[in-house]
Formats: sequence, C-alpha cells, structure tokens
Amino acid sequence: MTTTTTNHGREFFGHPKALVICFLTEMWERFSYYGMRALLIFYLTQHFLFSDETAAGIFGAYISLVYITPVLGGIIADRYLGPSKAVVLGALLLVAGHLGMALEGTQAVEQAGASGLQVIRDTFYLQTFYFSLALIIVGVGFLKGNISTLVGSLYEREDPRRDGAYTLFYMGINLGSFLGAIICGFLLQYKGFSWGFGAAGVGMLAGLVVFLKGKHLFGGAGEPKQPALLAAKTRLGLSQEWIIYLASFIGVFLCWQLMQMPSVVGGLLGASLVIAVALVVIYAFTKCEPVDRDRMLIALFLMSYQVIFWSLFEQTASSLSLMTDRNVDRVVFGFEIPAAAFQSINAFFIITLAPLFNILWLTLAKRGWEPSTPTKFALSLIQLGLGFLLLVYGAGLATDPTQVAVLWIVLLYLLHTTGELCISPVGLSMTSKLSVPSVVGMMMGCWFLASAAGNYVSGTIAAMTGSATIRGEVADPAAALQTYMDVYQTAGLYSIAAGLLALALVPIIKHYMHNA
Repeated sequence: MTTTTTNHGREFFGHPKALVICFLTEMWERFSYYGMRALLIFYLTQHFLFSDETAAGIFGAYISLVYITPVLGGIIADRYLGPSKAVVLGALLLVAGHLGMALEGTQAVEQAGASGLQVIRDTFYLQTFYFSLALIIVGVGFLKGNISTLVGSLYEREDPRRDGAYTLFYMGINLGSFLGAIICGFLLQYKGFSWGFGAAGVGMLAGLVVFLKGKHLFGGAGEPKQPALLAAKTRLGLSQEWIIYLASFIGVFLCWQLMQMPSVVGGLLGASLVIAVALVVIYAFTKCEPVDRDRMLIALFLMSYQVIFWSLFEQTASSLSLMTDRNVDRVVFGFEIPAAAFQSINAFFIITLAPLFNILWLTLAKRGWEPSTPTKFALSLIQLGLGFLLLVYGAGLATDPTQVAVLWIVLLYLLHTTGELCISPVGLSMTSKLSVPSVVGMMMGCWFLASAAGNYVSGTIAAMTGSATIRGEVADPAAALQTYMDVYQTAGLYSIAAGLLALALVPIIKHYMHNA
C-alpha cells in the first residue's frame, strides 16, 4: 500500500527521513557491487587468464543474472516477505559473496601442451569464485528492486517530488559506485585482487548495519502484507518464511552452476522475458481498469528501451575497461591512473550532475516545459550514441595508432552519464508511478529484467572487440584499437537511429500514459 510522507513523521530537506536510509543502504551496496565489478574483467583476463571472448561471456552472464533475480525477489517481497526482510536477506548474502571473492588463490599459468598453450587454473579457487558470484547474484535479487520499492512507498503516486527523490536516490547509488571503483581500483593496483574484493565486502557490511538501524522509519511500508501467511506452517513443519530462506540457498546453487554455462543463461533470460511480459499483460487485461491497464502496458514498452541502452552502456565494465587498459594514455601529470579506477568517472559525473538535473526537471516542470518520460528516454539513446562517435573521432586524431588521448574516454563517459540520467532514475520513478501499487515489486523486477537483457547483449558486443592475448596481454595493440573503434562506430550509429525513432513515437506513448 502506498503511504504518504506524513505517515513517516520527520522530514529531511523536504523528503521523508526514511529516504536517507535508502540512500545510505544503497550507497554502500553499490560501493561493494561496483567496487567488485571494476575488478572483475581484469580478474578474469589477468588472474584466471580467460580469453577476451570467454571473459566477456562470463561477465555478461553474471551481469544478466544480477538483473534477472530482482524479478523473483520482487514477487517474493510483494506476496510474502515484505521489502524490509527481503533487503536484510539480500544484504547478508551479499556480504558473504563479496568476502568470498577475497579468496584469491594462485594465479593461472600458461603451459605448452600437445595442442599448443594450455591454461592451468586452480579448480578450488575457480569454483569458490563462481560460488561467490552466485551469492552476490541472489543477494542483489532480494535487495536491489526492494530498496527501490521502499523509496516509492514514501510518496503518493502523483507526488511531484517522486522524480526528485529517485534522482537523489540515484545519486547515492553513484556515490557508492564512485568510491568503490576508486578505492578497489587503487587497492588492486598496489595490493592485489584480494584487497580490492575484501574492501567491497566491508562496504556491504556497512550497508547492512545502516539499514538495520533505520528500518523502523519505514513503518508499515516495509512489513509483510500478510504476516499470517508468512508465519503459516508448511507440510515440512517449517514456516513459509523459513522455506523462502532455504529456497534462496537452492537459488545460490543454481546460479553457481549457471555461471559456468553462459550460453544457458541466454536461454533462461529469453524465457524469463517472455514469462514476465505475459504475466504483466494478463494482469493488465484481467485485473486493471482501462487507465491502469494502458499505463502498465506503456511501462512495459518503455522498459524495452533499456535493452538498447544497457547493451551499449555496459561496455564500460567490459570492453571499454580492457581498451582503457591497453589503448588509452592514462598518464596524467606524470601519474598513471589504474584502468579499473576509470569506472569511477561515470559515477563522478552522476554525483555532480544529478542535483543539476533534479533542479532542471523541477524548474522546467514549474513552467510546463519538462520533457515527458518517453522524450527523456529517447534523448538518452541519442547521447549514448554520440559518446561512442566522439571516442571514434578522437581515435582518428591520434598520432600513435595504439593510443587514444584520455580526454576522449572522459568525454564518452560524460555523454553516457547525461544519457543515463535521462533513463535510469526517471525509469525507476516511471515504473512505480505507472504500476498498480499491489504489483509494483514485480514491475520493478521487470525493469531490472529488461536491464538483464541489455547486459547479456553487452557481453555479445564486448566479445566482438576481443583480441588475441598472451598471458593476459594483447598481442597487437594497433589492431586491437582498430577493432574497438569499428564496433563502437556501429554501436553509436545504431543508438542514435533508435533514439530518433523513439522521439517520433513520443506523442502516441504520451496519449496512453493518461497524464501520469
């Protein structure tokens, strides 16, 4: 049930104080998540010595599962656990997963064999790595969508502060991302992978403590909707609540296996998309009034834009990270910046620009000039494409065929960030606004499922940029740079074309949003 800010008592700069708890919890969770993610592609290619193509497939499968599981986490929270219990369960799994990643083990080695070079990896530590990723995947599933749902529960559906609240919440996400990438990136450079991954685990533990101390501020919004159903005994003699906890560990086991079969993840993702869309469509036509039905279907359609956006944007942590390491001049004022730390640039721009975008939207709204949600989505795709084309242009100006000036990668991140601010926080607000309150958790899950599809495709695109490597080092830097630029030019042109088409569809979409 949607609650008002007056039900939550005290306010903080015009927003419910509970928003601060959401902000800090998500900040620390994103510190751990993005801190680990900044190291992941390098861990795969430099520690385990996977090829670029294989590493991109594993990375894409992991990121996809991270966005699939919030669908189930949202449904379970809606029907049984409630958002608060789901967030606590997710945080506990995340702490265990991130600390498990700190068990680095011995580095893989290449040895000559009958069929050429063969990579020898320590099986125990490789399986520990996959299991730790599985804990993180399921943990994010319970935490990510439900902490966003708690933000929406603090406001009425028509409250004009909703977009601003989600933009501030998104700023917290990126403050954690910025600190995580910087701290874990430098720890990797000077201390090694175990220190970087360990710092991510400590950050998640801090997020759990913050939420436990402040969850009372959510009142009934965070509690189970049907406590009696949750406490009911099953045939096994356990309550529904304990069955859910046990099932979550079965989910960890399944994700552990799936991480070793990236191609299976693609099929699972496709099936999940079809089922989720079918469920929402059936619910919209059988349970909703005409206005709510139209809004639910439009929310689904707008979510499809994410597939394009994230498939290209998420090159940041895969192919763009490897390109930055291999083909960007990272020496600034005589100091070489770690390649992993470049992932903090996007977060830095979010932190500095999010308040400005918040002010911009409010100012434009007062004058009746604020772009509609579908217009913002279209602008995000156009800016994303322009970022890639700027990088390609900069590479063409380089006098060294193996190196790009650092300015151009920074400009790419700038345009990608402004594009992100037009789709991600706005999309979270859109989902909670257009959804029927009783299924908002499931719809948040669908939002992240659309992100999962984009992330899986991002792995396929990243694999296209792969180059031959020897002991984790690229064999021909000039050829590698040219391959990157060919892929990015095509990606940029496709993104701009999709954005222009989306602009043309704005009047139709606005009609069926019914002034939401």
